[in-house]
This record gives sequence, C-alpha cells and structure tokens, in this order.
Amino acid sequence: MNTPVDTALIQSLDREHFLHPFTDFKDMEARGARVITRAENIYVWDSEGHKILDAMSGLWCVNVGYGREELASAAYRQMMTLPYYNSFFQTTNVPAVQLATRLAALAPEVGGRSFKHVFYSSSGSESNDSNVRMVRRYWDLLGQPERKVIIGRINGYHGSTMAGASLGGMSGMHAQGDLPIPNITHIGQPYFYELGQPGETSAEFGLRAAGWLEEKILELGADKVAAFIAEPVQGAGGVIIPPDSYWPEIQRIVDKYGILLISDEVICAFGRVGHWFAYEKFGYRPDLVTFAKGVTSGYIPLGGVMVGNRVAEVLIEQGGEFNHGYTYSGHPVACAVALANLDLMEKENLPGRVKDDIGPYLAERFAELGEHPLVGLAETCGFMAGLVLTKNKATHEAFDPELGVGMLCRGHCFRLGLIMRAVGDRMIIAPPLVMTHAQIDEMIALIRSCLDATLADLQAARQMD
Repeated sequence: MNTPVDTALIQSLDREHFLHPFTDFKDMEARGARVITRAENIYVWDSEGHKILDAMSGLWCVNVGYGREELASAAYRQMMTLPYYNSFFQTTNVPAVQLATRLAALAPEVGGRSFKHVFYSSSGSESNDSNVRMVRRYWDLLGQPERKVIIGRINGYHGSTMAGASLGGMSGMHAQGDLPIPNITHIGQPYFYELGQPGETSAEFGLRAAGWLEEKILELGADKVAAFIAEPVQGAGGVIIPPDSYWPEIQRIVDKYGILLISDEVICAFGRVGHWFAYEKFGYRPDLVTFAKGVTSGYIPLGGVMVGNRVAEVLIEQGGEFNHGYTYSGHPVACAVALANLDLMEKENLPGRVKDDIGPYLAERFAELGEHPLVGLAETCGFMAGLVLTKNKATHEAFDPELGVGMLCRGHCFRLGLIMRAVGDRMIIAPPLVMTHAQIDEMIALIRSCLDATLADLQAARQMD
C-alpha cells in the first residue's frame, strides 16, 4: 500500500532545495514539479493518483519495465554481501568481473574487431570522458601525440560533463561553460528530412552526409584527427535515423585515414534496436562502445566503455599506469543488478522480441500516425520512434519555433496520460521493451488523441494553413 504524499509540501521543498537538471529554475519555481510516486510495468503514477504510460522508459533506460523484483533482490543480496569496495590498487570484486565477462561475450566480433575488455563508470557522460582520455592516451603511446582532435556531430548528444557536452553538438549546451573544449569539432547530422536536397534520394544523402566527415578530416589534416564519435541513432537529438548508406561509408572513411571510431550506444544498446549492441545492426566496426542506461534498466547507475582489441592491446602492452578512473568504477551492487538485468533480458529474449515482434508491430502502428494532418514524418528504428509536427505536410514547412508546438503537444500528452518527449517540433518515444501489442495499441491511441488536441489548438489560433 502506498503512503499518501502531500503534493504541495513536496513541491514547496523541491522549490527550496532541489536544482533540477536541464531546467529553467525560475520557471520551475512558478510551475512546481510533477511528483512521481510509484511505477509498475510501463506505467508511472503521480502524487495526485494519475496513471501515465511512460513511452520514454524513464530517460531511455527502463528496458525491462518497472517493478522487477529480480533486480531489487540482486541489489539487496549484494548489499548484504559486499555493498562497496573500490577497484583501485590492483583490487577487484566478483560482480564486476562477472559482468565484464558477460558483456564481452554479448558484444559480437565484427570484421576482426572484438571487445574483451570493459572500463567502468557510473554514467554515459563519464564514459565519454573516459573515451577522450583513452583515445588520446592511445595515440600518445603510438608516438602520434599530435592526434588529439575528436570529431562529433551537430545535434549529437554524448552527455553533459565538460568533455561529454563538448563531444555532443548541442548549441544550447555549448553556449554555457565556454564549450566545446579545445580539439573537439563537429560535422552535420544525417537528417534527410531536414537536410536532403530536392531530387536527392535517401541513399544519396547518406553518402553525402558521411562525406562531411572526410571533408573535415582533410580540412584539419588526417595526422591531427584521433577519432570520430557518433550515436548509431541520435537519441536526444530527436531519434534521427541515418540512411542505410551512411554507416558503411563512415566505416570506409575512418579506415582510409586510420582514425578510431567510437559508437555511443548509451541509448541504443541492450535491445533498443533489436540487438545487444547497435553496431551489429548497422554493420560497422567501432573501436570503443559507450554504454550505460539499459545495462541496469536504470535501476541503479552504471556505465562504461567496451574497449576493442585495437585499443586495449596498446593500453595494456605499452601503457604503464593509466591515470584515470572513478570511485564507483565497477561498483559491486551496480554490477550485480546489471547481471540480473541481463538475465531477465536473455530469459525474455527482449532483443529478439524487438527485432522480430514488437519492433515490427510498433513500426506498423506508428506509420499510421503519418496520416495525421499535423504529421510530416513518422519513422521507427527498433523500439524508438519519432514524428515531425509540420505546418504543411506537402511542403514540409515548419512552424515558427516561437510557437513551441512541440511543447504544446507534450502538455497534452501529460494531460491525457502519456509521457512523450518533445525535441523542438519532433515528438519522440522509446518505450520499455516489455510492452505488449495491446499496450502499443493503447500508446498509439493516446498519441493520436494528443495530436488531435494539438491540431485543435492550432486551428483555433489559425496557425494551420
């Protein structure tokens, strides 16, 4: 039985003491926070008793759904056995070793590149900071210290630490904190709907977008470039799904110039696109793979980097002491929960379900939303999806950004019992991987109701042609 919550009191204390991430603090004081009190399966409830379908898996992470006793029990057992010990000073613990072994077995070898080593952190942001350290250490050890530049993508997201935010290409983040830090630069994103030229096919655009990487390498000098980092599918940027031609051409380019390839799979790994790791789906060969979120289904913080043999062999054989790490690297409780989470995912074949069952069903149902007069594009990849709210479907004319149409739609979502994220005027979802067909139907009906309500508001305000 749930203990009643005094919503007004919690909101008041929240205003007084809790500075939230990615929040306008003044606006938050005026509005008050939504208080989430419990969760089960794919639903959460707020302090007023409203049931909400969580189509964002918390923050892209609750892959096995809420309320899984197996994960809570794993945490309890480990806390009662060894709640914490550090992994510095040539010390280890059993769950950390077992998880590293398990992850190495799950990460497929592609083109002679295998992943037998894991470097742990507590988040995707920390993991990408670790990538910067490892990449530059790698080139130093090979006698090429001038190779420092890491290339990311505009509108990519790689975390919010100084290095993570720099690697990402979010202009709003770069406007604060004197970012990006030196020796990080960016190319355009593979977003055909927005950047494709008249008469250009998706495949042609994919090759052109990948070509921006080669142009940037030649501009900087190949001997200065250390690595390229990208998400298989851009998540926080709006579920931007690259054309099929994009990743093979990226692979050709990084091979040609000998630079490292970092696959940031904080969102895309652990079943989200129907595979344990997304690089397998898209057919490229990364040297480093960033993970977090879904490895524990968000039940406890854990992140890390899968370190490919090309990099690991140099760090081990030539490196000496690597002066980098975290208090919670290989935290035994986090690793124990991750192991239990992977057990559940394997037992229930969640990657397989996404690939062969619920992923195709979501694609079928989500495509129907493209018929709505407000939707210019509706697309999916595995168990993530995005749709574009457009003023004119025929011409792709966008709304004036000052109207905040995406946020208007998001407001209707919350009111009607749905969590759907707005990225500008692109509405996105990444639901828990345990959804049933009936729950997908329920979600699509809610999305359609939210679109209808948004359209009605815009027509009332005469913002639609």
